[in-house]
Amino acid sequence: MLPVIAITMGDAAGIGPEIIVKSLLRESLFEHCKPFVIGNAAVLQREIDHCGLPLRLQLIEDPQAGNYRHGLVPCIDIGALPADLPYGKVSAAAGDAAFRYIEHAVKLSLEGKADAICTAPLNKEALHLGGHPYPGHTEILAALTGTEDYSMMLTTPKLKVIHLTTHVGLLRAIELIDPERTYRVIRLAHDMLTRAGIERPRIGVCGINPHAGENGLFGNGEEREKLVPGIERGRAEGIDATGPYPADTLFFRAARGDFDVVVACYHDQGHAPVKVLGIEAGVNITVGLKGGVIRTSVDHGTAFDIAGRNEADERSLLAALHAAAELAPKGARG
Repeated sequence: MLPVIAITMGDAAGIGPEIIVKSLLRESLFEHCKPFVIGNAAVLQREIDHCGLPLRLQLIEDPQAGNYRHGLVPCIDIGALPADLPYGKVSAAAGDAAFRYIEHAVKLSLEGKADAICTAPLNKEALHLGGHPYPGHTEILAALTGTEDYSMMLTTPKLKVIHLTTHVGLLRAIELIDPERTYRVIRLAHDMLTRAGIERPRIGVCGINPHAGENGLFGNGEEREKLVPGIERGRAEGIDATGPYPADTLFFRAARGDFDVVVACYHDQGHAPVKVLGIEAGVNITVGLKGGVIRTSVDHGTAFDIAGRNEADERSLLAALHAAAELAPKGARG
């Protein structure tokens, strides 16, 4: 039984539509899942024509009505955007539409009509102009599912990273970290990796300051105050969590196999190593959503600078689709 995966189109002015149709051209994808798009049919058709792909749109209203075979692009058409929407331009209409795609995907997932959601990139400025002042996908999904305890995990073939904080400034990130948040993220990582088949995941926690504070030499004791109690609480419950370690060596150790996942304290601390390892293989996963909602995403943005040039690389979306299929419940509605 193959899982049904909802692909949200993202910002129509970016590379989302292009990487979606290029991914659905891969015949092997249909051996792992049943993918359909929630987006704008006219924009998708423009990309099919622009890239010269032998694909045909199939308009559907319900995922169960999709004919999931190579050569077809099942699509739920949400709202009206002009087919000639300019490439690479911030647009309130595109931002609002991107939100509506996610909203519908969550609805289908909660109704049990989609087994996982895979999101193409949106533009935060356009999203805000469209009336949706969220920092990004993760926060939207949390709000739509009523989830308070969640985190962002980035994965590559060699490295998994989960974050204590994400889309906030560095000073605010340090303020937000506390023992409870540290423990909760460690627990989220442990539970997700356990469900994925890792019996006792090895979790390494990054320090906040250089050299993890060097026993108080750097910083103001943030590691001792904000991280250590959360780590100790997890260990008391049988979780294999250790640290805090200096970030400059922890990622190297994790990439060589010493740890199954790294807990990063703030956005760039976790994102930079993942993207150095290869942005085309990166997958973004939202961990802890209520209602059993599973969401994966590309680990890159809308790339307005190359939108419309037929130059976008679809490999990150393909990796995200395969991750969604792997995380979807077994015995899904084939």
